[in-house]
Amino acid sequence: MEISVIIPVYNEETRINCITKVINYLDRRFSEFEIIVSDNGSTDDTVKIAQGFADVDNRIKVLKCKSRGKGLAVREGILSSVGKLVLFTDVDLSTPIEEIDKLIHALEEGYDIVIASRWLPSSQILKRQLRIRETFGRLLNWIIQKVYLPGIFDTQCGFKLFRGGIARELFSEQKIDGFLFDVEILCRARKKGYKICEEPVHWINDESSKVSMIKHFPQIIIDLIRIKYLVG
Repeated sequence: MEISVIIPVYNEETRINCITKVINYLDRRFSEFEIIVSDNGSTDDTVKIAQGFADVDNRIKVLKCKSRGKGLAVREGILSSVGKLVLFTDVDLSTPIEEIDKLIHALEEGYDIVIASRWLPSSQILKRQLRIRETFGRLLNWIIQKVYLPGIFDTQCGFKLFRGGIARELFSEQKIDGFLFDVEILCRARKKGYKICEEPVHWINDESSKVSMIKHFPQIIIDLIRIKYLVG
């Protein structure tokens, strides 16, 4: 299997049709692929719609996870994958699926993990977040850079590509189920000596994001502290 694409979802019945766009791209780019829709306890018709895709295309799988956070959904999806490459992408495709070509090129240059970045000088943000949300995101990234991952400007962009074996190794050790699971994974990767690259991408904000900075702020602080103890 050339590539596994993991799409974590939670109550995404209005956006799950992104599967069509992903399939169309993968069909042109790869001879073999799988798409794993990993559901984080949706209560709407997300799973029903995704299963409809799976019923007519055996390259699509649907996983039903406990409602414990995006990190759990991504982990379960990656651990069930078999691809030589593993990508996880947000369902809104804020980073267009075509941007994977840039990430694959970086892997071919010898990197183990390539993460899409909104904050590099050559990144192109075609639609920005609200100012308060963007400011909070930049502040969080600044803290993460200073304390955990110096030199990485955007740990939270939901578009990351791994060598398959490395992805499954790292995510088998993952403990953080919430918003900051990416930070834990990248910390573990750096500690193990894996080569990480940031790649500038086109990015388009989707205003229906499920992450509320005010609502999730206490858990973000708790998880930042946990990561320090979990990874060191």
